[in-house]
Amino acid sequence: MKYFAILTKLGAAKLANAAALGTKISITHMAVGDGGGKLPEPDANQTQLVNERRRAAINTLSVDPVNTNQIIAEQIIPENEGGWWMREIGLFDSEDSLIAVANCPETYKPQLQEGSGRTQTVRMILIVNNTESVTLKVDPSVVLATREYVDKNTIEVKSYCDNAFKAHLAANDPHQQYLLKENLPPLPDALLTQKGVVQLSSATNSVSETLAATPKAVKAAYDLAASKLASVPDASLTQKGITQLTDKTGNSNTLAATQKLVSDVNDNANSKLAKSQNGADIPDKNAFVKNLGLSETVAQARNAVPSSRKVNGKALTGDISLSAGDVGALPALKSIDKIPDWGYNGPFRGSRTVDYARGISVGDNDYGQIWVDSSGRLYGRFSNSTSK
Repeated sequence: MKYFAILTKLGAAKLANAAALGTKISITHMAVGDGGGKLPEPDANQTQLVNERRRAAINTLSVDPVNTNQIIAEQIIPENEGGWWMREIGLFDSEDSLIAVANCPETYKPQLQEGSGRTQTVRMILIVNNTESVTLKVDPSVVLATREYVDKNTIEVKSYCDNAFKAHLAANDPHQQYLLKENLPPLPDALLTQKGVVQLSSATNSVSETLAATPKAVKAAYDLAASKLASVPDASLTQKGITQLTDKTGNSNTLAATQKLVSDVNDNANSKLAKSQNGADIPDKNAFVKNLGLSETVAQARNAVPSSRKVNGKALTGDISLSAGDVGALPALKSIDKIPDWGYNGPFRGSRTVDYARGISVGDNDYGQIWVDSSGRLYGRFSNSTSK
């Protein structure tokens, strides 16, 4: 036999050990080589290919449905790889051990940039005593598959779907996860006080409390309200209307105060001094006087003359006039040119030469003192300008 595949000694030992221990080996990769330029003969002692040119993950790994002791491994080489001859094939496990080796008819794998491209399928059929000792699993990231594999699995999927759909249609209750209508418990009507089944209504003039409004009814009510609202003017000091609320103090005549703003203003007012108390409700009057800078003024006021004090019998409740007699002093110098009125007592200066009654003659610039008693008697004491 010119072309054949065999288990390597290492591969046979691993399969025997897996069968004995009930474990499995995992075949994961396939490699191809050019045999060093000539067709090689597979050798059970091999641990690697003669001249490996490419190694990649297996695309499919399955048991032959006709011959159940045969494992079929396939790999697809895309058209952008190549430029070498293929004469040998090897299967490797997850521990990078060569499990099986084979030779094949010499085939040149062209590279696309050479002017000719070809997708190459490489298949190795491995006969084993116990296929259960081999893990039939491929890397899901390897997406290439043979046409035969795709067609086979497409038929299987279609057959499964057809059978499942027929069974679904034939079943009396294919959706057992759902509760049937006839098995539903009786539902009460919806009320204002309980949940339940409700009937819809598009009426906009109904007073019912058991019907639910449809979107049509809600829109009709909204449109009516919007049309009414559009004709309402803005509120001002002279007319009613729409206004915006505010919780900030200010001088606006078009905004309305919120309850919070009213409460804040009220609290602020309650913390102020009452006008009717005239300062009696000031908590710390001494600190208040100090803050006003009146401490020195208050201290001076404490040392002021009290209003109950009197001067020569005259109370200090306002402006007072004091005479010479109030303080025990002579009156101011008085110019006279005639006999003074009765009761005058004080100094004088003659304003011109004049003879007074009873032989008293006073000349200009004479000084002295005269007085008239209550009986009209005149007394005088004077000196002229040249004698004392």
